[in-house]
Amino acid sequence: MLYKSKYASPLGNILILADNSSVLGLWFEDQQYYGASYSLEEAVDQENRVIKKVKEWLSDYFDGRKPAKEHLSLAPKVTDFRQKVLSILQTVPYGQTITYQQILDKLKENYGKNVGSARAVGGAVGHNPISIMIPCHRVIGSDGSLTGYAGGIERKLKLLTLEGVR
Repeated sequence: MLYKSKYASPLGNILILADNSSVLGLWFEDQQYYGASYSLEEAVDQENRVIKKVKEWLSDYFDGRKPAKEHLSLAPKVTDFRQKVLSILQTVPYGQTITYQQILDKLKENYGKNVGSARAVGGAVGHNPISIMIPCHRVIGSDGSLTGYAGGIERKLKLLTLEGVR
């Protein structure tokens, strides 16, 4: 069974989607790819144990603390390639950034030279269904520019500023 609940963040309402064991989605209400491939109407509008933990995590995050994810299972429903990209994103520490090229370089190092392209990495990052917790906002351009973010560039800037990134 799927459960959903809203969280009122300082940057706008966030929808949390979970099952009984894992976080499946986390989206700002007006972001691109909202709901991903889930049928949100079928989810029960109710907090469960997972959603309560996500709300605690988000409260810690927005209060400027470095929340720990070890008690939360993240289960994005994505392709194998996107899963590999999201796994790399999860290794980027709080307050640090990574470039699309660095992600591609890590993919090639881990899986071989024909793993994908920078454009494919960009697509995987942009379609991340678990925003903030899988920190796609920490991805920047090779020149240090703030590139696209499904939640909006202003939010990306605020998230990075919250984490102390200059």
